[in-house]
Amino acid sequence: MPHYTNGRQPGKYPPFDAFRDDVHFVFDLYDPFGFNKKMSDETKERRLVAEINNGRLAMLGIFGFLCADTIPGSVPALSGIAIPYEGNPMIPFEGQFSYF
Repeated sequence: MPHYTNGRQPGKYPPFDAFRDDVHFVFDLYDPFGFNKKMSDETKERRLVAEINNGRLAMLGIFGFLCADTIPGSVPALSGIAIPYEGNPMIPFEGQFSYF
């Protein structure tokens, strides 16, 4: 099965039939119990759009908390919830992953 950048449909995972038969039982990644086998294409598309929108909303929420923690008062709705952070929140993105 080709990579999704080479023509495969995004989100369509290959089944683990060969691994299940040769090594040991393992569930498939998407729909391991077969609940969505008879779902219509329109319903799948609607749920895909809903999942993408949920992910976008989660990213906005995380960045809202990051802004509220870094710059006090920048997000008025989180003024009583967010705790000011004294450190550097961008440390994980500096690119230095060496421990030596």
